Amino acid sequence: MRIEADPEVCVSSGMCALAAPDLFDQSDDDGTVVVLRSDPPPERFPAVRGVVGRCPSRALKLVDTVAAG
Repeated sequence: MRIEADPEVCVSSGMCALAAPDLFDQSDDDGTVVVLRSDPPPERFPAVRGVVGRCPSRALKLVDTVAAG
């Protein structure tokens, strides 16, 4: 599983950084999402899915790295 983010779509709510500060941060410039770790460990998958599902602007997406090759 890989995390992808689109800062152009991000509304800078910070929900991702609050919920998973080990994986997400916010840009000092404009507050948009910064992915700190795009390849989370398997034990973090449930939390990552929750964060991605709660993103108000849908700026976050998960890519299945097994299917992607």
